[in-house]
Amino acid sequence: MSRRTASIDGKPEKHDHADVETHDNAFDVYGDEDTAEIKYRTMVWWKAAALMLAETVSLGILSIPSVFASIGMAAGIILVVGLGAIATATGYVIGLFKLRYPHVHNMADAGEILAGPIGREVLGAAQVIFMTFICGSHVLTGLIAFDTITAGASCSVVWAAVTAIICLVLTLPRTLNGISYMSVVSFISIISAVLITMIGVGVAGHKGGVTAKADLSFAPAFLAVTDIIFAYSGHVGFFTFIAEMKEPRDFGKALYLLQISDTALYLIIGIVVYAYAGVDTVSPALGNTGVVLRKVSYGIALPTIIIAGVINGHVCAKLVFIRIFRRGGVHSKHMTSHSWTGWLSWIAICIIIWAFAFIIAEVIPFFNDLLGVISAIFASWFTYGISGIFWFHLTPPSERWSTRTQKLKSIFWGAVILMGAFIMVAGLYASINSIIDGYRFGGFPHPFTCMNMGLK
Repeated sequence: MSRRTASIDGKPEKHDHADVETHDNAFDVYGDEDTAEIKYRTMVWWKAAALMLAETVSLGILSIPSVFASIGMAAGIILVVGLGAIATATGYVIGLFKLRYPHVHNMADAGEILAGPIGREVLGAAQVIFMTFICGSHVLTGLIAFDTITAGASCSVVWAAVTAIICLVLTLPRTLNGISYMSVVSFISIISAVLITMIGVGVAGHKGGVTAKADLSFAPAFLAVTDIIFAYSGHVGFFTFIAEMKEPRDFGKALYLLQISDTALYLIIGIVVYAYAGVDTVSPALGNTGVVLRKVSYGIALPTIIIAGVINGHVCAKLVFIRIFRRGGVHSKHMTSHSWTGWLSWIAICIIIWAFAFIIAEVIPFFNDLLGVISAIFASWFTYGISGIFWFHLTPPSERWSTRTQKLKSIFWGAVILMGAFIMVAGLYASINSIIDGYRFGGFPHPFTCMNMGLK
């Protein structure tokens, strides 16, 4: 059995605790694809980066200006940069964990390595629940976009159904490479919409009220912070993206491109829109312009609203699909062939996910706040805390305190785990407090309402 050390920056000669030992004949998620009808490991690194950008930036960027308005310019900039830097480190560790365990395809597989069958079930259920709610957020944002564009010309339930059906159809390709080209369209879409928004607020001129800091109580302040955390919540799909890359060691390139791009974009739109819109800054960010530009922005943003939802839906469906057709480390022929069983199972899984996404977006009157609860529970760990656990798992106890550098790393990753726990508790408190206030002041719509949900 040949062995080599490798890191995701593609430098196999460097030996360090961060390097991971891999095996040439280690079982991979999809097995030997030489004779497979459906080949999954086909993505080059830039396609993976495009998918990650589309998944992460789409909805996250729309809430950033209102975050700056809530907590002040200075705190907003510090948090976007700081949380982005830590998210880069945690993403890197996810890449290392995948190289060390090539069979890992999702958080459920990682959970099994960390804590056996219980870990598999807990993290698997958490990933499915979290990603289904993210799909629901795309259904909700889609209906808001359609209602804004059409000025409420039809029942909002219809627009929610239209969004869910479009997302369902686009989720059906079996490989991520099959939808990676859509992610390029998604990225162009959100960049164009954001540029139009910034131009619009610039033309309208400064409205005043910009502050470097804000005087807020803990709950509303941390609720704003959770929006930034949600903007970096793409880590939940990283294992699946790496599993379908031609060369998993190139993941580092995709990760760095993602983190540099999304952090820069969050800073630009947050600073520019808040600087001009001031205290009147609203969320989503596309609502900060006049009526006409608002409709144009939402029209241009529709592709990213839908395609980013498609990526999340695909990753969620792939977890369930792999779970069904891979047992005991052996994958079924239905995973890699155009069989009736394989295709009907895949289509059924996609239908169920988007049906649930539609229902939760329509039934739950406080969906946005509930998404805050879900993000606090899951994004706090998937993006931050669990990577600290991965690092300690990858690093032998004898090496954790062997040198000064290792001691600092151990302290850092221990702090990341505590950070994940703090975000979960504080985020839950802030989100539940917001839900209570919503009921107290009657701020929630009725389930399946036909009222115009668009920005006016």
